[in-house]
Amino acid sequence: MTTPTFWVLVVLATVTGLVTAWTLGANSNSPPFAPAIGANAISTMRAAFLIGILASLGALTQGGSISETVGAGLTDGVAITSLAATAGLLTATAFMGFGIYSGYPVPAAFATTGAMVGVGLALGGTPAFDTYQQIVTFWALVPPVSGGLAYLTATLLRRDDIPETVSVPLLAAVVGGIVANVRLSVIPDPSGGDQGSLAAVVAGLLDAPTVAGVDSLVVLATLLAAGASFLFVRRRTEQSVDRGVRTFLVALGSVVAFSSGGSQVGLATGPLENLYTVELGVPSILLLGLGAVGILGGAWMGSPRLLQATSREYAQLGIRRSIAALVPGFIIAQVAIALGIPISFNNIIISGVIGGGLAGGSAGVSRRKIGVTLAFWVLTLVASIAIGFGFYRLLTTVLGIQ
Repeated sequence: MTTPTFWVLVVLATVTGLVTAWTLGANSNSPPFAPAIGANAISTMRAAFLIGILASLGALTQGGSISETVGAGLTDGVAITSLAATAGLLTATAFMGFGIYSGYPVPAAFATTGAMVGVGLALGGTPAFDTYQQIVTFWALVPPVSGGLAYLTATLLRRDDIPETVSVPLLAAVVGGIVANVRLSVIPDPSGGDQGSLAAVVAGLLDAPTVAGVDSLVVLATLLAAGASFLFVRRRTEQSVDRGVRTFLVALGSVVAFSSGGSQVGLATGPLENLYTVELGVPSILLLGLGAVGILGGAWMGSPRLLQATSREYAQLGIRRSIAALVPGFIIAQVAIALGIPISFNNIIISGVIGGGLAGGSAGVSRRKIGVTLAFWVLTLVASIAIGFGFYRLLTTVLGIQ
């Protein structure tokens, strides 16, 4: 199997995966810090530096589940070869490149998922309908859930009877409680799983009774993390509301950027899963490390220009609406990572912006633009399946290899 042609294909697939990861780092991880830049809470270059570090850490510690889904869960009965991985990644990257050039928000998850379904079917695989049903259901729920959460968040922030010294710390408490339960590969799971959380580790140190199947110490650790987050941001907002809000914006941007890396890296590494972990016998953490390097390079080299553009857009939205768009982004991204479902941050953020706008009486986005965006997303998914299928068949015909 280790013929010169095989190694050429390995190098080609690896380079293509790195390019895809670079593209994701440059474009898909910018929204989290754009509101903080727009509010002058952090500089563009410092934000780009933090995005690279946080997104790459998220890729290393949370990217495994989605990588496995993209690499092995989209078609049954076949294993993705190096040539198929290259065809799928090139197809997805071409769609993302078109989106950057045209200005249309092409969802990376839609393009990659569709492309890998296409090449998997071209290999002779059978559709994994159960997986498709789960993914499509989740994607369909993202707009109403993200929009609904953003609406509730924006409504809380706009209430005159709830001062920002209370509303902003309350949101910080919610985020802090969720962070305590985020599962990471670097934390041992007391129950024997692959990933553990800070709350689970604390609960594992002592024996405590369970209530309705829930470990009481996990609940206590979650409440402590939420309380600490509330008190920290509360103290900052009491000193200065602007300072407190900016602190929360930077902290929120940090956890969203971390989640973005964990949810996006699988789109670049997933197609390489079989090649690296099965054919080459490389541990999956090294494959995730490859994707993390690509994301880091893309964030540091390509994101500053996009950050400046998106920060102006978020500055026009206002701080409240920006926070309302990012809070559901963090929550939904973590749910998707736990379920191993590839997601699009464009989908989440746009839905959140619309939901936050409705709280002020207007979505701020025309119905026509919403319709065009949704139609373009569906077209991306369908077209990427067809092009991925055809492109792989073309490569096998021209090169005479599988």
